[in-house]
Amino acid sequence: MIILGIDPGYAIVGYGVVSFSGGKYRPLEYGAIVTKAGQPFPKRLETIADALDGVLAKYKIDAVAIEKLYFQNNQKTAIQVAEARGVILLCCQRAGIEIYEYTPLQVKSAVTGYGQAKKPQVMEMTRRLLCLKEVPKPDDTADALAMAICHGQAAGSALRRQLLRKGGM
Repeated sequence: MIILGIDPGYAIVGYGVVSFSGGKYRPLEYGAIVTKAGQPFPKRLETIADALDGVLAKYKIDAVAIEKLYFQNNQKTAIQVAEARGVILLCCQRAGIEIYEYTPLQVKSAVTGYGQAKKPQVMEMTRRLLCLKEVPKPDDTADALAMAICHGQAAGSALRRQLLRKGGM
């Protein structure tokens, strides 16, 4: 299974393409889509869409795992992140790829086994699970890879396979 993990944003969108097979993870590509501060916001959204379309076209992705939004203190930032996330979801939908959403708690639990794990713990386990020499930078990239791992864990569970067979998910 090829999974695209995405950490949504409008200044930086982290992404990670991961192969999951036989309980093992292998990174295929990861990085960040960075938009220029000061650009008109619609241009930033276009930059995100164009770059993401390129990643989607490069791999035969089976699933997209994206972070569920949670409200922050800064409403303007939250709205802009939500708008960027909408563009990301549209790109994935148009590519015909199944989209799965996970909360930060679900990601922490899947990657470290502990839902209250701190960010450095999640990043280190992500590095280890992917056999990387160092934690990917920026943090958004590491978060996206953790998102992909979370989906691999969820999709690989016996319960999820059973529910998928019965049409419950």
